[in-house]
Order: sequence, then structure tokens, then C-alpha cells
Amino acid sequence: MDFEEMEERIAQMMTGINRYNPENLMTLEMYVNMQCRENKYDLEANLAVLKLYQLNPMHFKKPVTALILLKALTNLPHSDFTLCKCLIDESYQMEEPITTILHIAKLLEMCKFKEFWVEVDEKASLFLDLKDFNNSIRKYICHVVSITYQQIDQVLLSDLLGSLTEMELQQWIKAMNWKEMPDGYIFINNQEENVKTKNITEKIGFDNVSSVMKLCRS
Repeated sequence: MDFEEMEERIAQMMTGINRYNPENLMTLEMYVNMQCRENKYDLEANLAVLKLYQLNPMHFKKPVTALILLKALTNLPHSDFTLCKCLIDESYQMEEPITTILHIAKLLEMCKFKEFWVEVDEKASLFLDLKDFNNSIRKYICHVVSITYQQIDQVLLSDLLGSLTEMELQQWIKAMNWKEMPDGYIFINNQEENVKTKNITEKIGFDNVSSVMKLCRS
């Protein structure tokens, strides 16, 4: 069964009260693994898995939960990771590998990208089953760079994106429509153009004015 067929099957499975039928767990878990292998993503199905774990603690599986959290990270800056985390019991959040995933998520949230890549390198086995995980995170980092910098040092940009080679960096610069400058910097965006002025017009009714005028005459 290819991904499209599985996706259709899951959509039918998620209708009505059947969404939280524990008998669906095995199929849903297979679907999570398929998302990771094929670089696809279905938040609603993944939330259903976590909810079923919450309702049926005896079926909880840390490896599947870890994959769901990591897939949620690939959809930053959306709030998917927080939604998933809220469905996981705090006792499980204190166990590995979930603790490590929560830590690297915090590093991304705080824009500590260099530290994030160090953790990814040290825990490489955690990401083996996720196709294009690193590039998905790089898209998020590029998003942050785009809304933060007007220009950035080329070496710093490479570090933020995970110590890329010159060729890899060039590919990202081209994909983001950034421009190389002769001084070793990359032109990102003119942030001043993104600052829009807003005219605020206050409307005061005649009744309000007349009451003030009466007070002044008294």
C-alpha cells in the first residue's frame, strides 16, 4: 500500500467516534512510520495516536511517540510540537528519548541553532528513521533568519544551518533568493520595508463632545 492509499484509509478511520478506537492503533502506528520514511506529515492522525495512548496507557510506545514529536518539529514555526507535547503524560516526558527531544525543541525555540546541531550530531541515531529531518529544520532556521536579519556573515549563516559546505550553502542561498555581497556577507532582506505605518483615527461622537462642553461651561 502506497502513502496515498494509506492516507485515504486513515481519513476514513478518523471519522466520528471511531477516531479513538484502540483497535486502530497498530494501523496508525504504521502510518507514523510511513510518514517518517517518505517525508510526509499528518498532524491529525498523529494527535489521534497520542490521544489513544493517553486513554489507553498500557499501549503507550515511546519510539512511536518520539517519532511523532520529531515530525512535529519539522513543521515549525507552527505550534504542532506544543499540541503533541500536551498529550504526553509528564512522567513519560522525564524518560529518554523524549527528554532529549524536548531539550532540542527548546534549543530551536530559543534560536540556539549551533547548540541544536551539536545535539543532533551527538544523538544521530535518534533521527535515522526520519527522511530529510535536517533539511526540514533548515527551512525553519531560514525562516527565522529571513525575518531577523538584513544581512548576515556567510560563516555565521553556515554555522546556523549546521556547518554546511560551501556548495550546500550556495544551494540554500539560491533557494531563499538571498544575494551574496562582496564583503563576505549575505543580503537577506530589507527589514525596514517590512515595517508598515498605520494611521489611527479616533472617532468621537457628538454626544461625547457636548457633554464635555457642558462641563467646561459650568
